[in-house]
Amino acid sequence: MTGFYIWKSYDYSGNGLEILDLFAEEPLLFFFDSSLTATERGRYSFIGFDPFQTFSAKDTNCLEQIRARFNQYASDYAAAPSPFYAGLAGFWGYDLGRQIEKIKEKTSPIQTSEETGIPDCFFGFYDCVLTIDHLKQKLYITSTGLPESQPALRRQRAVERMNRIIKRLSAFKPADHFYSDENVRAPMDYSHHDIGALPLTSSFSREGYVRAIDKALNYIRCGDIYQVNLSQRFTYDLNDGRIAVDSLDLYKSIRRISPSHFGGYFNVGDFQIVSSSPERFLKKNGNMIQTRPMKGTRPRGQSADEDRRLREELWQSQKEIAELLMVTDLERNDLGRVCEYGSVKVKELRSLEEYATVFQTTATIAGNLKEDKDCFDVIAACFPSGSVTGCPKIQAMEIIEEIEPVRRGIYTGSLGYIGFNSEMDFNVLIRSLLVRKSEVQFHVGGGIVADSMAEHEYQETLVKARALMRSLQNFYSKAGV
Repeated sequence: MTGFYIWKSYDYSGNGLEILDLFAEEPLLFFFDSSLTATERGRYSFIGFDPFQTFSAKDTNCLEQIRARFNQYASDYAAAPSPFYAGLAGFWGYDLGRQIEKIKEKTSPIQTSEETGIPDCFFGFYDCVLTIDHLKQKLYITSTGLPESQPALRRQRAVERMNRIIKRLSAFKPADHFYSDENVRAPMDYSHHDIGALPLTSSFSREGYVRAIDKALNYIRCGDIYQVNLSQRFTYDLNDGRIAVDSLDLYKSIRRISPSHFGGYFNVGDFQIVSSSPERFLKKNGNMIQTRPMKGTRPRGQSADEDRRLREELWQSQKEIAELLMVTDLERNDLGRVCEYGSVKVKELRSLEEYATVFQTTATIAGNLKEDKDCFDVIAACFPSGSVTGCPKIQAMEIIEEIEPVRRGIYTGSLGYIGFNSEMDFNVLIRSLLVRKSEVQFHVGGGIVADSMAEHEYQETLVKARALMRSLQNFYSKAGV
């Protein structure tokens, strides 16, 4: 299909939330949000709504099906002002990985018959996208006129859709700019945070999670795996279902508490995804593929001295070094399945990153995609991320299947986009909430290796949950229940 589009730009230095509010009632609204701006990782944020078609699947490897749909609209959009001017936006759930790798159903006595009703993937096909370029301080609107193929009709649709967005933007008054960067990045005090104040239930008791870690350690001692990521799921029912959760308000709360490079909001209709993920899963730029696995966590301190101590403790930890190194090697192998021979390189073996509630260590691996491979081949080779399974990946996934009592759903899946020009960027769905009416669910987990201590690993999951729990606590208090 011909790569036709029209676009318009505005000077814009805001963070996107006030624009998001203008389109809050639109169907299938998404906001891929870099609330921590940086030259590369946090340069762009994207808003879209009202796709011209959707795709969802469950309990099947759907990659060939969605590729066939995508290829009907893919084209070379040279010189587009945005890396994502139109295309697929949505999520891959963790359980798609069970289909890709053909992981057997669990047979453990702890298996539940729970049916979440969440698809293994859901994508909208978006013909218009609003792009915020935080580096250039520009807002771009792009409109393609898809799915029309006849030139006159396509141009007419592109103009009509563009004008609809421009008319809505005319309601935006900079003087009413409430969500300032200062408010978004305000530091939070967690010293008095009380998990027990929230009506949360977990898929594991504390003792049950410790036993699960001990079981995983036994698999490691037997040589079945080197590492496995185990998680627990928290469920929060606001006032026994009598009050619905405003998912967009909840997103704004978590964004203020825990800004991130790869956050996002996606309203799928029956449920919403609220994410403050700090981790990139896969990015495609031209023929370059990049992944940034994240392993190693420490909480932020309550003073500068404590911050320095915890930062140094993480940096010097032999356990955390080994854990990230194992995942880095796994990701190199996954990229090697679809990248040119010899092109896969570790660009950064270990870097330490600071977030509002935690320190994390991250590696960066990149390679050049083979000419006969595309984005869907990359997903098939790499999904789910090794940072949230363990290694060897398939054996770790089988152990997750055996030990974890409930399905992961969106957790450790990916939220992001594939542009019709085959540019791609996905996060890892950690630090993320699934909202359904009055119920909110989220998972937290950690990597288990040979020298893991069960109680320490349990506490680490709670550290990772701090921002999510604080957001829920704020919402719970605001609701007055």
